[in-house]
Amino acid sequence: MPRLTFLLILLISVFTYAQNDAIGAHEKLTFTASYNMSGILTDLAEVTMETSPVKTSKATLLRLKCTATTYSKWDNFFKIRDLYESYVNPKTLTPYLYNRDINEGGYYKNMKYTYSHKSHTVKTVQKKRNNNVENKTVSIGANTKDVISTLYSIRLLDFETMAVGTSKSFNIIFDREEAKAQIKYLGTETISTALGSKKCHKIALGSSQSNAVKGTLYFTADANKIPVYGKFKIPVGNGELKIKSASGLKN
Repeated sequence: MPRLTFLLILLISVFTYAQNDAIGAHEKLTFTASYNMSGILTDLAEVTMETSPVKTSKATLLRLKCTATTYSKWDNFFKIRDLYESYVNPKTLTPYLYNRDINEGGYYKNMKYTYSHKSHTVKTVQKKRNNNVENKTVSIGANTKDVISTLYSIRLLDFETMAVGTSKSFNIIFDREEAKAQIKYLGTETISTALGSKKCHKIALGSSQSNAVKGTLYFTADANKIPVYGKFKIPVGNGELKIKSASGLKN
């Protein structure tokens, strides 16, 4: 069974300088993650996305936190306890700090990023279970962001003015390397969710890399533009992400 890192990568999106008018400081979204096991779509884990304000000596940042946790009945089979978080400018979602702490079936890794946007570099610190620490500075493009800050940035896009078939490219930094991916706008569709019937903007994900996640994402066609459903395909299988609850929405 593959690690559930792909459940988070599935939601990555385009970097944008648009002002944040969709994401509040106390939002919480909860999802059920399912995977196709022997032809049966099985609920395996809960994924949460939360925001909160964090005050520093110089400014107030927005903490973007994402966790993935397998349901207890699956822990003996493949236990997952993942944390991803990014500390960003609350208006533009520009990241300053990033932390990834994962434990997936006994595989452990902690990765921290500190951004220097003026020099287009990221100072990274990687720590593994044996406490081996490796420091490395990585050069990045002007618009490159981590998984979590890009995850939220898609909601700053103006879908209403986007023509069907519009494609966009973006860069993310993951495991100290930049990755390129694309999205394509597919128009609107009304779907049934745990929050009720929702008119949604539909987006296809793709990449030139053969082992990359491909999928379709649905974001509510309202001022909050929250993700409510996703279906994905990877070389070793496919699955879904369905919203369970949403609270603290900005609009």
